[in-house]
This record gives sequence, structure tokens and C-alpha cells, in this order.
Amino acid sequence: MVAQKINASDAMLKVMADWGIDHIFGLPGGSFDSTMNALHNQKAIMRYIQVRHEEVGALAAAGEAKATGKIAATFGSAGPGAVHLLNGLYDAKYDNVPVLALVGQVATGVMNTDYFQEMNENPMFADVAVYNRTVMTAEQMPLVVDQAIQQAYKHRGVAVVTIPTNLGWEPIEDNFEATANLFQMGNYPEPRSADIDRTLQLIKDAKQPIIYFGQGARAAGEELVALSDRLSIPMMSSALSKGIVADDHPAYMVSAGRVATKPGVDLAEAADLILFVGSNYEFGQYFFKPDAKFIQIDIDPTKLGHRHHVDVGILADAKTALKALLAASEPVAKKSAFYKAALANKENWNEWKASFEENDQIPLRVEPVFKQINEMATDDAIFNLDVGNVSIDGVRFLKMHPGQRMTLSAWYATMGCAVPAAIGTQAAYPDRQIWSISGDGGFTMVMQDIITQVKYQMPIINVVLSNDSFGFIEAEQDDKGQPHSGVAIQGADYGAAATAMGAKGFTVRTLAELKAAFAAAKGTKEPVVIDVKIANERPLPVEQLVIDDQTQDPAEVAAFVEKYHAQGLKPFRTFLES
Repeated sequence: MVAQKINASDAMLKVMADWGIDHIFGLPGGSFDSTMNALHNQKAIMRYIQVRHEEVGALAAAGEAKATGKIAATFGSAGPGAVHLLNGLYDAKYDNVPVLALVGQVATGVMNTDYFQEMNENPMFADVAVYNRTVMTAEQMPLVVDQAIQQAYKHRGVAVVTIPTNLGWEPIEDNFEATANLFQMGNYPEPRSADIDRTLQLIKDAKQPIIYFGQGARAAGEELVALSDRLSIPMMSSALSKGIVADDHPAYMVSAGRVATKPGVDLAEAADLILFVGSNYEFGQYFFKPDAKFIQIDIDPTKLGHRHHVDVGILADAKTALKALLAASEPVAKKSAFYKAALANKENWNEWKASFEENDQIPLRVEPVFKQINEMATDDAIFNLDVGNVSIDGVRFLKMHPGQRMTLSAWYATMGCAVPAAIGTQAAYPDRQIWSISGDGGFTMVMQDIITQVKYQMPIINVVLSNDSFGFIEAEQDDKGQPHSGVAIQGADYGAAATAMGAKGFTVRTLAELKAAFAAAKGTKEPVVIDVKIANERPLPVEQLVIDDQTQDPAEVAAFVEKYHAQGLKPFRTFLES
């Protein structure tokens, strides 16, 4: 029996579908015509989502992978289309998520001849990709893409496949079997009992222990809470791990650093023991005491001791290791003064934040905006945050719980990530409530793709916090004592612009207008853009607080408190001493 024939690009798409990829983001070009034809042929199994910039497509795929944990796909044509992908692919690389990028190339007959848009594309992706290949024959296409997806999952990174356009047209035998049903991950070692015993002894000996968790603890939220409650240890996390434990858990302080909360910073600086779970947090050396005891749980042996000296290294999955600690431990009979101080500190922080939620100053503060977001957010909402001050505000003011998710460009920190990520997460979860929250700087980099949301009827709620400034950079210039340079940006009416693109647009300047816009947006079935004109005020720099007139210069304290409206905040010292 003669095997049926199929064009190589069609066979490739069938492999992708076997791996669970049912849509792809991209912008067509002549070098990608064979795959575009296949997308037409295979539209029953592969949905094409047209973006208006390849960077948006790559960032959408990265955002989708962050939210789902599964591979997402994007493409660009030869030359400029390929180059445009890089920013989004680097975002995926540095946040360790699997993304497949298909890259167009001119026909094999004109490769290496300086033909129009012909260039050697492989070196361009050498740094960003864990797998980077150019297909050499039509028969290779399904095999190479199958291998690419394997490697993207194995290394939690970017796989790039470059496709000469003529090869995709060539018929091959339709007999390739993808390896998706055979691929397995997650066979992790059990923690050693000696390591568990040593960990519990160190915790028992510590006076100010904390649990610090990262994305590796994504499936271990219940165990984290159980261990915290059992041993009376306060918790904190990386910013990206917000949502694993409910924000309203009294012992969860969120994060340290600049994208952080005051309780998180206080906790990190005070700790004499850190139980470090599933994280590769790069700034710990700046906050944790150098002589603090350090216990690290990770599935990757190369991560043990990578950021901090380690007293006990536990090579195991977070959930498994925490279960072992729970099984071997006894409940703490009496809560420590440190634990009580941590909870009181958080309560003070929450009261301070809440005091601004109905503030009606013009231009608006951000707290009333996030109050509206929190009240409107559903239990399954996904928040896609842009970088800069927006990420600080989102981490502080979003009130999340484990049913919700948040994405941001954590390591790479690329401006303009929120709108694309919202497109990606909406494509993956069409029945969930999806948000993008951007500053005006980030929004204007990608605002053209509000049209993409309109085209595909994506009911995304896009909130723009407009202060006519690159506020995060402005604050850095302030910290260096330099004049503001290049940080002022031209404002515009983004609500009106969104309306012109077919979305439901609002421009908000007062508290009453804010509440009315959110009321009108609730339950919408179309994309919404709410442009909120906010004050150009720096978020409270919790990493450099000056609020303790007993240990800091009283004049500096008075100036700091007045500037940041920090009258209600108390130094952590006062809770430890009470």
C-alpha cells in the first residue's frame, strides 16, 4: 500500500498539534508562504492568530507559556520578521518557559547568494535558543519540529526552527509519529532523611526563620501554608510567585527588593534562617544576612548554592520535600515573638495601603485603581503586568489567591510585555477573565495590537496607568542624583485611541470617572481600554525606608514620611520590641 502524501509544512503542523499546540501567533511574509498555506489547510487543528508585530507574537507566546506551563508557538518571516522575534524570545528564555519559534528563510536554491532578505539566521538565535536548527530537507520538517519541542520542554527554553520556504511545499509521506505521548518529565529524587532531619533541627534552633519560595513551588501552595502554620514560620516569595499562597494569609509577606512590600523587605533583612524553596532569586545576597543559615530545596542540582551559601541542600521536588518536612515535624506549641511581629507588621502595612483606596486627589493615586481591579476580578482572573512601576504596584496592591495567576517579564523586564501576554493568555484560556495592566510607556510600545484583540473578539480588560513619564527610570535617576533626562513622555488620550481601533475605550481623570468606567466595563464581551491619568509619584521605596526616628536621622525621617505619605507606617523594630 502506497503511503499518502502530505506537504511538509502540513506534516509539521500535525506534529505541533500532537504536542497540544492548537494556535500560533505571527505575521506573514513571503519566506513563510508555505507554512501560511499549511495553516490554511490545517485550520481545523491549528488556529492562526495574526498580530501586528512579531515582537508581540513572541511576547504573547511567552506570556501564554508562563500562565499555562505548556509550550506556545510563534513565527516570523526571514530578515526583519526574524529579528523582531528576539525580544519576546529572550523574555521566554530568562523566565524559563518553553516556546517554539518558526522562522522563515528564502528558498534553498538562493540561500547563500545574498538574495533579497536572505541572511544566515542561525547565529542570530544561538544565544537565545536551547535548540536552533535549519531544516535541510522536506522530510526532516516534522522530525526537527518534534525534536525542537522536546528540547524546549526539557530545558524550559526557546526552540527555533528555520524553514526554507520551498521545503514546506514539497510532498512527503504522511507517516511521521510525534513523540508527544512518550515524552515524560518530573521523575525527581526523594529527599534524603538526613537532610530532612538536619533541616528541622536548624529551624528549631533559629530565632527568626522564614520560608522563601519561588516558581518551583507552584504546585506546593497547600504544603507551604501547612508547614508555615505547623512551625509558625512566616512566608515570602519572589514577585513572580505571587498567587501561589493567598495574599490574605496572615503569614505571607509577598516579596523583597524593589518590586516588593515593606513586610517582605523587613522579613528578608531580619531572617537568621531561610528555607529557600524552588527559587533562583538573584537578589537574595543583597537582603539576606550573609551569616544566615540557608536551606535550599530544588530539582536542579546546579542551582544548589548558586545564589547563597547552603547549609543543607535538598535535591527534590518542592511538594515532595515539604511533605517530608511536614511528616517528620511536630507542631510548634508557642508562636515566637518574631512570628507575631511579622504578622503585626503586615497588618500595619495593609492598613496603610487601605487608607488610600478612596483617595480622590487629581491626578489619581494608584490605590483606587487597584481597588476597582480587585473588586471586579473574578476568582480565575489572570493579571498580565507590564514592567517598571506597574510591576511594583501590581505586586503590592493586587489581592490574589491561588485560583488566579499573574505574569510579568521578571528577569528580562521588557517594556510592553503586558498587552501581548494578555493576548497569549486569552488565547489559551478563552473562558477566563484576562487583564493587562500597563504604564503609558509600555502600552505605547504595543498599543497597535489592541486591534488584534478586536479582530479576535478577545474580551481583555486593558488598564493603562498614564503619568507621562518613564517613572521607574525617573526614580533611578533620582537615586543617582542626576537630572531627569529622557524620561518625560508625550501623553495622549489612549481611551479615545482604543475606541478608534474598535475597542471600548475610557479615559479617566477623577475617582467618579474611574468607578463609572469600571462599572461600564464589567461583564463586557469586547476588549476594553481604561486609560487612568495618575499622579507622577514614585511608589514607596520599601527597599530604602527612612521611617525610624530612633535609629535614623529625624530630619530625614520627617522628609521621607512627608514625601511618601508614610505617616501610618511603623518600623519593624517596634513590633519586635512590643
